[in-house]
Amino acid sequence: MLRVGIAGLGFMGMIHYLSYQKVRGVKVAAICEQDRKRLTGDWRDIKGNFGPAGRQMDLSGVATYDDLDAMLEDPKLEMIDITLPPSLHAEIACKALRSGKHVFCEKPMALKLADCQRMVAAATRAKRQLLIGHVLPLLPEYAWARKVIQSGRYGKLRGGSFRRVISDPAWLRHYWKADAVGGPMLDLHIHDAHFIRLLFGMPQSVSTTGRMRGKLAESWTTQFRFKKNLAVTATSGTIDQQGRPFDHGFEIHLDRATLIFQFAVIGGEGKYLCEPTLLDDRGKARPATMPAGDPMMNAFEAELQAVCKAVRTGKGVEMLACNLARDAIAICQAETKSLSTGKSVRL
Repeated sequence: MLRVGIAGLGFMGMIHYLSYQKVRGVKVAAICEQDRKRLTGDWRDIKGNFGPAGRQMDLSGVATYDDLDAMLEDPKLEMIDITLPPSLHAEIACKALRSGKHVFCEKPMALKLADCQRMVAAATRAKRQLLIGHVLPLLPEYAWARKVIQSGRYGKLRGGSFRRVISDPAWLRHYWKADAVGGPMLDLHIHDAHFIRLLFGMPQSVSTTGRMRGKLAESWTTQFRFKKNLAVTATSGTIDQQGRPFDHGFEIHLDRATLIFQFAVIGGEGKYLCEPTLLDDRGKARPATMPAGDPMMNAFEAELQAVCKAVRTGKGVEMLACNLARDAIAICQAETKSLSTGKSVRL
């Protein structure tokens, strides 16, 4: 039985806790959180833009801490799951690795590339797994797209466009602080930057236009340039209107097919604006069959299954690998620089 300690009990910490309950061979044995009310199981004030609402939880059998060092001293814990603000990821991950624990850290890996390198070095010295929580490739629509691409049935990738836009999350503290969360570039668009890196490799340069809010990107579109002749763009950021809190999708081009999909939450209702569909070279539009259940929660469950398997077997997971997570941050930083300077930026 893999015994896990969760560091940080906000919305993502709750999602991870609930997802672990569905994964065999793992137990959340400890939680570290400075809000004493949440340590009693009162999670009713926790909220997010998907998934279940916070509620009263029964934490009997779970050790609770308000001091991380105390939790790290528990010799029975094998892995630390970090769901703290991004500014704390590097410090806590390195500390957990030094204590001999494996680490699963939510995205973004860190706010600075130097911190990413520090985390990787700590994992190497400790001879422990360091995995980064990029869940997007496991969402059913994105997993379907990857499966079609990897099959090779419709030829090679030619390019694609990606979209991820939310309403301004005013309920999130420190969202617009560059040294705490990093705004929508590192909290939101990082998903698509990672997925683009996973599909197409590392771009040579980026060219970004849009608008800034202080030092942070607010709304933008980026053209990615690669060694190969690929046409790849992404649009992301926030809008001020709260009537559509979430919107994401893609159009991916292959030699003999186009994959399309768009989902949005409008007026409190989540719905497909375009269900996952394959347009083939015979003029047919073929809707994809998606698995039953809540797609977001299913994806987190699959992610944690992969994490636990990696820790048990000692084998990494490509989509959760540090190099991809680090490259996604490098891409996002280049996009912000391009947006702020008005110039193309090389990577």
